Amino acid sequence: VQLVESGGGLVQAGGSLRLSCAHSGFRFEDYAIAWFRQGPGKSREGVSFIGLGDNSTAYADSVKGRFTISSDKAKSTVYLQMNMLETEDTAVYYCAAGDRALRGGTWHNFSPWEYDSWGQGTQVTVSS
Repeated sequence: VQLVESGGGLVQAGGSLRLSCAHSGFRFEDYAIAWFRQGPGKSREGVSFIGLGDNSTAYADSVKGRFTISSDKAKSTVYLQMNMLETEDTAVYYCAAGDRALRGGTWHNFSPWEYDSWGQGTQVTVSS
């Protein structure tokens, strides 16, 4: 499994960015992809989730209504559209992939241990 993030950068508060996670090496229908972030001095937190097979999505309360996750199967890419960015969104953003079909049972969307492959991260900095 390979994951490559892109799209981070510096933006003013209120602005927008779109992150991309190009993925390969797994059976599409079986997997889920989530975006996590880790800000300075903060613990890693789950931001958004998408089940690639059923297109189910989930969002952390802190980003609901501002961020949108989507998947383009033809391009093997998951996007995170981030609007109305706040300084608190400053963090390194990681995409992660996990095999929902293999695990079975209840899937915990924002539990890092559910995901066995991680990208290298992309920095998002929101200035005031």
